Amino acid sequence: MRNLVNFLAKHSRWLLFALLEAVSFALLFRFNNYQGSVAFTSANRAGGFIYDVAGQVTRYFGLAEANRNLTARNVQLEIEAERLAEALGRYVRDTAEIAALRRTALQGYTIREARVVNNSVTRSCNFITIDKGRDDGIRPETGVICGNGAVGIVYLTGARHSIVLSALNAQSNISCKIKRTGYFGVLRWSGGSPQYARVEDMPRHSEVSLGDTVVTSGYSAVFPEGIPVGTVDDMEDSRDGLSRLLKVKLFTDFARLNDVCVIDPGPALEEQILLRDSAEAARTK
Repeated sequence: MRNLVNFLAKHSRWLLFALLEAVSFALLFRFNNYQGSVAFTSANRAGGFIYDVAGQVTRYFGLAEANRNLTARNVQLEIEAERLAEALGRYVRDTAEIAALRRTALQGYTIREARVVNNSVTRSCNFITIDKGRDDGIRPETGVICGNGAVGIVYLTGARHSIVLSALNAQSNISCKIKRTGYFGVLRWSGGSPQYARVEDMPRHSEVSLGDTVVTSGYSAVFPEGIPVGTVDDMEDSRDGLSRLLKVKLFTDFARLNDVCVIDPGPALEEQILLRDSAEAARTK
């Protein structure tokens, strides 16, 4: 305390001078408009400069955190881009494979284009109506496909329209096989999602792997061998344990079906129908 008193006593003149100067400046800027405006402008300029410097310093020290965030975001984007590239590669590969299968399988078949005018996917027995009929050369028991794979079988024909028994129908049976190994079964649909069906009666000893491509077997003239159907998504044993049940993800998106093709094998279909009718007649005797 004594030191403070000694300091004030020693520098009392300078302190008094500084106090008087401060009071003088205050009175000058307080009661004179011009000097007050100059002081206000200068103070704002000085304050803005100080704030600008402080902001630059803050941003500089915040660059490290920003760089860490950018690095993490770049890594995330790189991973997403890689996944998208892989998905695109799989899609292009699958599309090219389906197109090649169709080109090979449809050799020798007459193809008639048609448009879907009515369709259902939520019932147990789904039918599709197309805008082509007898007048356009459409015959019953001919296969119907789209750009992705099998759709169904022509059930009834009118003059200008036809009814197609969709693959999403409990009464539909399409003979199929595993493209890689050749083991065959029957494609059936028992309700549920329109994106999946089941291949039944597949032998237990059959070589099947998840992701295998399922195609038509060609054991009837309705569908030629090799029309794409789907891929194996899951498998399990049948209830009696004598065969396998394959859950197949269908290539055809029945909920978005618009354009289809009716494939006609020509005389082969007539011969098959004649032989089948003869066999049924002989069995009933």
